[in-house]
Parts: sequence; structure tokens; C-alpha cells
Amino acid sequence: MAYARGRALFTCKRRYRPCSIQKGLDMAFTKKTVRDIDVDGKRVLVRVDFNVPIKDGVVGDTTRIQAALPTIKYLVDHNARVILMSHLGRPDGTGFQAEFSLEPVAAKLAELSGLDVTFVADTYGEKAAAAVEALEAGKVLVLENVRFDKREKKNDPEIAKILASYGDVFVLDAFGTAHRSQGSVVGPAAYLPAVAGFLLEKEVDTLTGIFAAPERPFVAIVGGSKVSSKIGVLDHLIDSADTLIIGGGMAYTFFLAKGYKTVGTSLKEEDWVERAAEMLKKAEDKGVQILLPIDNVVADHFGEDATGEVVASDSIPEDRMGMDIGPKTEALYAEAIKGAKTVFWNGPMGVFEFDNFAHGTQAVAEAVAELKDNGGTSIIGGGDSVAAVNKFDLADKMSWISTGGGASMELVEGKALPGVEALNDAE
Repeated sequence: MAYARGRALFTCKRRYRPCSIQKGLDMAFTKKTVRDIDVDGKRVLVRVDFNVPIKDGVVGDTTRIQAALPTIKYLVDHNARVILMSHLGRPDGTGFQAEFSLEPVAAKLAELSGLDVTFVADTYGEKAAAAVEALEAGKVLVLENVRFDKREKKNDPEIAKILASYGDVFVLDAFGTAHRSQGSVVGPAAYLPAVAGFLLEKEVDTLTGIFAAPERPFVAIVGGSKVSSKIGVLDHLIDSADTLIIGGGMAYTFFLAKGYKTVGTSLKEEDWVERAAEMLKKAEDKGVQILLPIDNVVADHFGEDATGEVVASDSIPEDRMGMDIGPKTEALYAEAIKGAKTVFWNGPMGVFEFDNFAHGTQAVAEAVAELKDNGGTSIIGGGDSVAAVNKFDLADKMSWISTGGGASMELVEGKALPGVEALNDAE
């Protein structure tokens, strides 16, 4: 299906070089990028991250599509034949499932970009190969969901060979999946020259740069449900930040580590209490301030209809569960954020999906949003933090919003990303 051409192309300058937004920091991306290769007339196979929310065939959030546009438009402007591939959702891997089709995404891409975009309802078969063969220079083809075949997630070499046969060059611009060793992420790099797109380059530069030389004071905010899922991130932040703010469900495990007798029915990981205590000690030894909630909004059950009440952190009733940070904590956290020059934020302060328990996350988001106007830098580390920023309509107030949750966390931990490692090194 072809979509009509819209407004004029955006032109990326050939010498455009995304880099870390940290002031005075000259980060060097160590892999080749699209600007390092000749794409004129060539078939360029691009792994993008179009894993966007879709309801009744309508794309609900275009953030990831917009983020991919600089690379796509650069390639089109340089006369490439652009073949895009992505996953969407979690299909069974046994064939086509309408709710996970990328056709609505292809239509939205055409609308947002003004490019000639064609969609083919195939990924690894004869229809896809024929569509690639028919694709003209300066135009874009979107393949169907790569995860309709379970071999994709298994990084089956046969999948990689089929995808590689579509291209002369492979471009990885899907930062959100760069931590996955999967067929469309790392596979084609074994058979084709492999380079990074602009989004991948800037994500890596930004997230590594914030820890290489942050403008201080550097405040890190970590929320979410479990200490166990972010232990590496927390450890690394204690080594890097001046202040570490903790919220969400993981705070209750830290309360137990501090010796509070009970956290009621709040989410907690008793197996991780000792490790949480070790982190508190490590922070104390390094002179890093850890801020924990001093009051909480609790409820008698987990539900949107629950009624909250505010209690001190060391006085949570046995039959109540923590749902959000309290007003005193909001003020404490906002004051710490106000004094920062650099802020990294990953994870909500409470169950922000429920309006009754979204106030703490909103208060933190609003405090972070003020940094940009005051000359500070704010990095939103993907996942639920991005959803929260969008919910409160504050995205344009943030310096950088990462498109990858898991990938950004692994990069923050200092781990190598398989997708990036598979690319050709810069000379």
C-alpha cells in the first residue's frame, strides 16, 4: 500500500553530528554512522523502534516515530532505497496477528514525514523480497512485524540471512532494542556493513556523557517497584551522583533496611533488605546523600477507586499499602531537584496510572521540568518516566527523553549493548 507524498523533505546536513548535550563535553561515538558511508542508490536496511501504542488501528503516541525521522530523512535525501523493519508488541510468533500489524504505523510515518512510504504485509517471504526489489531510490518501504516469526527473538541465523539479503548496508537506529541479541537487531551486521543511525548515536552519547562529566550538583531519581530490578543502576548512581532520590515500591524495602518495624502490605522484597542496607552504607561512606520518602500516601487496597491517607514512613499501618509519596516528601524532593544542575530520572514515585496516586510523580516531574529554563539538564531514562512526562504534558520541558527503557538502564549500569557492539568501529 502506497501513501501520498506530503510536505517537503527535511534536509539533514551531511556534517550533522549529534553529541552529548552536556555542556563542554566532547563525547566521541566509537561506531560508524550513516554519515560515514555512501548510500546513493543503495538498499539501506534500517532497524527502527516503532513499538508504539495502537488502539483500534490508531497510533496513540508518535514519540518513537518522530525520533526515527532524522535518520530516515537523511537517507532519503541522499537517494537511498530505505527498508524499515521493527517489532510491535508481543505477538505469539506463529504468524500474522492483526492487532500487532505495522500497517497503521507506516501510514502514520507517511503522515508525519511527508515521504513516499509503502507497506508490505510480509517480512521474510516472497512478497517482501519483491517489494524490496521494486523499491525506488528516495522512497521508503516498511516491512511487517519482525516478531510474527518466533525465530526473530531467538536470533536464528536464517532470519538474519533473509533480512540481510534485502540490503547493501545495515543501519541500527532502534536504541530501545539495542540491548537485545535478536535477529533484526544484531543479525544483519554479520553479513552487511553495519552503522548507527542518528538516534542511536545521540542516545549513547547522552547517556554515557551524563556519567562521564555531569555538571554538578548531579541528582539522580530512581523509582519503580523493585530494588532487585535496578540494583546495578542504583550501585552505579551511588558512584556518580551527589544525591540519589528513591521513590516507588522499592522505597519500602529500603525502609526495612533502615530498621522500620513494618511497611504494612506495601510491596517489599525481604530477600533484598540486606543488600539495600549495604547500599545505604556505601552511600554514607562515599558522602552521597540518599533521600527516602518521609511520608507516604497509603490505601487499604490496590485499585483506582482506593482512597488515600497520608502517614509517616515509620508509621504505616499493618493493613495499609504505600501507593505514592506524601506532600512533605514532595517538597523535600522538589527542593533537592531545584538545587541540581544535572538530573537523571528513571521510574515513578507511585502508582501514577491511578489519578488518586499520581500527585507525587507529577510533583517530581514538574520540579524536573523547571531545570531546563534555569540552565540545567534533565535526562529522562525511558520506561514509565516517559509515560509520566507525557501524561503531565511536560515532554517539551525536558532536555532529553530516552526512547529506551531497558537499553538505557543497561547503558547506565555500564553494560555493553549487543546491538551497538555489532556495528562497525569508527576509523
